[in-house]
Amino acid sequence: MKKIFHAAAAAAVLAAATSCEHKDLCYDHSDAVDVEVVFDWCNAPDASPESMSLYLFPAGGEALRYEFTDCRGGTIRVPVGSYEALCLNSDTENVTYRNAECRETFEVTTRTADLLSGLSVLGVLSDGVPRVDGTESERVILPPDMLWSDYAESVELKPTAGTPTVTLSPEMSICRYTVEIRNAANLKYVSGISGSLSSMAESLYPGVGCDATCKTGATIPFDAAVSADKSTVTGELFAFGCPSARKTHTLTVYAVLSDESKWYYTYDVTDQIHSAPDRRDVHIVLDGLPLPKPIVNGGGFQPDVDDWQSVNVDIEM
Repeated sequence: MKKIFHAAAAAAVLAAATSCEHKDLCYDHSDAVDVEVVFDWCNAPDASPESMSLYLFPAGGEALRYEFTDCRGGTIRVPVGSYEALCLNSDTENVTYRNAECRETFEVTTRTADLLSGLSVLGVLSDGVPRVDGTESERVILPPDMLWSDYAESVELKPTAGTPTVTLSPEMSICRYTVEIRNAANLKYVSGISGSLSSMAESLYPGVGCDATCKTGATIPFDAAVSADKSTVTGELFAFGCPSARKTHTLTVYAVLSDESKWYYTYDVTDQIHSAPDRRDVHIVLDGLPLPKPIVNGGGFQPDVDDWQSVNVDIEM
C-alpha cells in the first residue's frame, strides 16, 4: 500500500513579515530538520530487534542511512527534501545487501554456505555430494536471520513549527519452514544427519514488498535432529520464500551411519510448500525415511563408504 507522509511548512507568519530583521529570518531557512521516527510494531507485536536501520532515498541523490538502537525509533536530523523510505532490523549476521542505491532495487540476500555444514564434525566434505537434478548450479546460501521491514514511497520533509513524524510499521519479511519426517527406520545407527531445501528464493526486495522475491533459486541447508525415541527426524530453517518464477522444491536428507556409509534421500515437497495455509509458517510433514541397518561382521552387501547412496522417496498424495 502506498504510504505518504507530509511534514507541512508552517511559516505563514514569517512570510508576512516586512521588517529587515524578520526578512533576514525568512531567508535564513535551515537546510535540515529534526524528524521523529516511529517504528510501530502493530504488524509484529512480538518483535523486539536490538537495532533498526532507516534508509532515506532522495531523488537523484545518495541514500542516507540512520541507525537506531531503540526498536521504537528516535529523533534524527535530515536534510529537507523529498524521499522514499525503507526500514529493516539490522541485528543480523547472515544477511547482506546488494544494489542499495534505490528503494526498489534494494536487495537482501545471505552469504554462501557449505551444503553439509551440519556434518562437518564428522569430517564429511561437500565436494562431490550429489545434488538434485536441475539444482546443481544453484548457490548454496545460509538461511536468513529473522527480518522485519516496511517502506514508504513518499516522505516530504520541510521546515515546520514542530517536529515532523515519520511512522513505519515493520512486518515479518521471511518465511519459517519446519520439517517432520515420521516413521524413520534405523535412526539409532545414525552418526550424523542434515538436510537442505532446494529452489528457494535467493533474495528479497523489501522496498517493494515482503513477497517481492527474485527469480533465482538457491539451496538452503539446515541442521536436522533425531527424536529421543529414534523414530522421527525434525528440522527448521528460515528462507525468503519461493522465487517469483515457480520452481520445484526438493527436500534432501543426508545421513551418515555408524559404518560410515553415506545416504542421500530426496522428497518432492513442492505441493506442501505452495498449498500451505500460512505461506510464512510452513510445516512439511513426510512419512518414512528408509535408512538401512549397517552391515556388520562382513555379512551382506556393504556399499563403498566414500560414495553417496541415492534414494528417491515417493510421497503418497
